[in-house]
Amino acid sequence: MTLRNITGVSEFLLLGFSERTELHPLIVGLFLSMYLITVFGNLLIILVVSSDSHLHTPMYCFLSNLSFVDICFTSTTIPKMLVNTQTENQVITYAGCITQMYLFILLAGLDDFLLTVMAYDRFVAICHPLHYTVIMNPQLCGILVLISWIISVLYSLLQTLMVLKLSFYNKVKIPHYFCELNQMVHLACSDTFPNDMVMYFAGLLLGGGPLAAILYSYSKIVSCISRITSAQGKYKAFSTCVSHLSVVSLFYCTSLGVYLSSADTHSSHSRVIASVMYTLVTPMMNPFIYSLRNKDIKRALKTFFRMFSVKNILHCRIFPFRI
Repeated sequence: MTLRNITGVSEFLLLGFSERTELHPLIVGLFLSMYLITVFGNLLIILVVSSDSHLHTPMYCFLSNLSFVDICFTSTTIPKMLVNTQTENQVITYAGCITQMYLFILLAGLDDFLLTVMAYDRFVAICHPLHYTVIMNPQLCGILVLISWIISVLYSLLQTLMVLKLSFYNKVKIPHYFCELNQMVHLACSDTFPNDMVMYFAGLLLGGGPLAAILYSYSKIVSCISRITSAQGKYKAFSTCVSHLSVVSLFYCTSLGVYLSSADTHSSHSRVIASVMYTLVTPMMNPFIYSLRNKDIKRALKTFFRMFSVKNILHCRIFPFRI
């Protein structure tokens, strides 16, 4: 069948992970488990932070925002992939593809900016501890989160509007499990030079800018910690950054993996694997990193589960089962 160059394409085909149907139950089981762990783990972080008054600080406010974004980020791609794999139907509508791409870019940008804001929070807490509550006041925290949302929304909207101007062949096959921006641009049959330029400069500004800010914040943090005389003081100061530094390293390493794999146009398999690490493994690991390496979160989790179990016991005593 001859492909037609049209602008009113109605649907795309997501090729997913494997064409071997015998592997589909394994893929669905594995990714459904990882998705549920991601959702419940991040939701637990949000509930614990909101229920414990000791965690009502800027650091944990940003963490709960990050957990919310991670839930939405994963939910943008994984449920559709699971449905497509289970039903063996690779179709996604044009509107659905554009919506998925818009949300993916938006939430990925939010992840990046929130990690940058959290790095600034750690910088103020360690380098200016006496002025921390004055500098990181609720108004500034709200402004920082709002700015992150505004920049991410505008950038995502810009990229989406530029993709809407592209023409595609009929029955386009996307060698991925979701509508990724770079794939969409390269599969277009019209001039993509403006899109490539925007992606390039946006990558430098919106990707390199936050990374530079994080590196600058941690250079100042290391400088301040090195001036602390006692070993215990150094350990205590650095321990407050370990969780965030681990999450940042995981985020940027997986992002770099996606970038490097996208440069190899002949290996769609490596690109898909790198994207899984970025879109699912990283959001899944974040709650574990913060809960296992953070004493405040550990204490709050114990209190939360103790309170939850006590409520259940009281409920069973007040409302016993009736036969």
